[in-house]
Amino acid sequence: MALEGPAERRDEVQVAMGNGNGVAPSQPSRPAGRPPAAAAPYADRRLRLNPNAEHKPQDYSDVRGEYAPAVYSALERHLPPSLLDADRDVKLHFMRDILARYWPQGERNKVQRHREYRQRILHLYKPLHEELYNMHPSVFFLPTFLEAVRSNTEESFRSIMTEPIPGVYSFAMLQPTFCEMLLEEVENFEKWVHAMKFKIMRPNTMNKYGAVLDDFGLEAMLNQFMQQFIAPISKVFYPEVGGGTLDSHHAFIVEYGKDRDLELGFHVDDSEVTLNVCLGKQFSGGELYFRGIRCENHVNSETQHEEMYDYTHIPGRAVLHRGRHRHGARATSSGLRINLLLWCRSSVFREMKKYQKDFPSWCGECQREKRERQSQCVKATKMAFLRGSGGATI
Repeated sequence: MALEGPAERRDEVQVAMGNGNGVAPSQPSRPAGRPPAAAAPYADRRLRLNPNAEHKPQDYSDVRGEYAPAVYSALERHLPPSLLDADRDVKLHFMRDILARYWPQGERNKVQRHREYRQRILHLYKPLHEELYNMHPSVFFLPTFLEAVRSNTEESFRSIMTEPIPGVYSFAMLQPTFCEMLLEEVENFEKWVHAMKFKIMRPNTMNKYGAVLDDFGLEAMLNQFMQQFIAPISKVFYPEVGGGTLDSHHAFIVEYGKDRDLELGFHVDDSEVTLNVCLGKQFSGGELYFRGIRCENHVNSETQHEEMYDYTHIPGRAVLHRGRHRHGARATSSGLRINLLLWCRSSVFREMKKYQKDFPSWCGECQREKRERQSQCVKATKMAFLRGSGGATI
């Protein structure tokens, strides 16, 4: 079964944090104008394969440039032991030199243009609902959801959730007033873009309608949304795919219906964990269908019957799943369906999965192959035993 659409395409540039064998570059590139600094003596040191859990990274929130501060904080735990106690500037130069090796100049230019586009919007756009741009939990979330997060236990999370198939969780999450405000804000932004004759950046290559929420000022609020309200849940239910180390996101709105996108092809997300919340409005159809979790090697493999599940959207209700859980959206047959998508990512997991050996525990096809090999091994052992015993039975 082939995936329709760019299942493996990365819609946003993701920064790797080392090379494939975990060794820091021996001759790191240095952007023009940067002094060699004291990082040079460490240039041939190996990165730690496993993070130093006891090390507390320094604060990089004041650092501006190509990478989010969270990337430096995550990478610092993987620095060579001899570098952990060095000055922050030394570590910063070392990490920048590593990161620069894995982000081509052409991609940097693309990201720089997007940054300039975003800055222009932030300078000119006047929000309709200012209260959306700062986190107000009691205004945004239902009391049942807030109580579950405050308790922060697997039992409290499961008390508000259903798990129709393994790894897919559904729960009531957003206040109706928040959904209405967000819909109005997106509509206001789209009208403003049209009036200003801007070219709006769409969420990804598969959606021709919708908007990237981070582009018009909601990035900081949505980062809190992820860190405070999604990360605690992901840490419990998705630790094997970086659920405990989420450090960046891509947030956007998608629109389906007449004169909008009609459906969404079969694909995987560029995320470790995906939150999908229906905001409204009145619609029919548009079911989300799931077809099994797959690693890169098995993304086009057959779907097993037990992996098939169709999810019906309800305004205000969320569905949470792994980014590698293959899915698509059926046609919205009437009305207008608008959803909030939050792709949650882990820089550490993306680097560490380079060292992943066979049979990732989260890939359904890998596990089937593992069971098949184990079964063949058991059969071979039995045959060898029978041959050795002359075929005697007890």
